[in-house]
Amino acid sequence: MTNNDVIRRIRYIFDFSDSKMMQIFGLADKKVSRAEISAWLKKEEDQGFVVCYDDELAAFLNGLIVSRRGPKEGPAPQTEQRLSNNIILKKIKIALDLKAEDLLEILELAGISVSKYELSAFFRKPEHKHYRPLRNQILRNFLKGLQLKYRDI
Repeated sequence: MTNNDVIRRIRYIFDFSDSKMMQIFGLADKKVSRAEISAWLKKEEDQGFVVCYDDELAAFLNGLIVSRRGPKEGPAPQTEQRLSNNIILKKIKIALDLKAEDLLEILELAGISVSKYELSAFFRKPEHKHYRPLRNQILRNFLKGLQLKYRDI
């Protein structure tokens, strides 16, 4: 799953306008223009498509956390230069204040059954022996479940 897919789906799920997207990036101290947002949201085959890099998606997700949960005391978190599906899921989980049961329910909405143990393995550090990388299919279905929960009501 590409970063452009993730940002496109999150925008659709929460019905963010271009202005709201710019505001969310701003909460993570990242200035973006309306043209940049438009280019990231285009399909790969469209003229004017621009790849959304990991640091840009990380800034958006950090801004989403701040917009939904409020600013954290102390220094602002560093924007990751490299993102994995595990980090993306973790940031969305934090932004929406989701518990394990909520995540399992959202995955069930999309027709995916994951045990609590499997779910916890996605949030472990990569060095941990029980860490599991999150496959694109599970992230895609998680975003589909979010859409069913938050958008298609």
